[in-house]
Amino acid sequence: MTFICYPKCSTCKKAQKWLEEKGKKFEVRNIKENNPTAKEISEWHKASGLPLKRFFNTSGNLYKEMGLKDKLADMSEEEQIRLLSTDGMLVKRPILVEGDTVLVGFKAEEWEKKI
Repeated sequence: MTFICYPKCSTCKKAQKWLEEKGKKFEVRNIKENNPTAKEISEWHKASGLPLKRFFNTSGNLYKEMGLKDKLADMSEEEQIRLLSTDGMLVKRPILVEGDTVLVGFKAEEWEKKI
């Protein structure tokens, strides 16, 4: 199980604490230091079944500075994936990857059902 997070993010801290309390074994990956590749994002997108927009950190400063709210609709899926792979701060977190299961963002009820 790989837990992709930003250590300063309060939601990531809650998710990590939840995993630890459940006794789950996982590897921590800092999204800022080890940015997801376009290939990883593409694979996670397919495995998650979520719309690609859910992979964007829409509340992040970088997302807002780049004006992505208005630009994403005109971008192809490939362009969006490429953009996500340029900076981990654009990516919604945490992401939990275990085999074919990919969870984006932390909702304890959802994680409870899926892992």
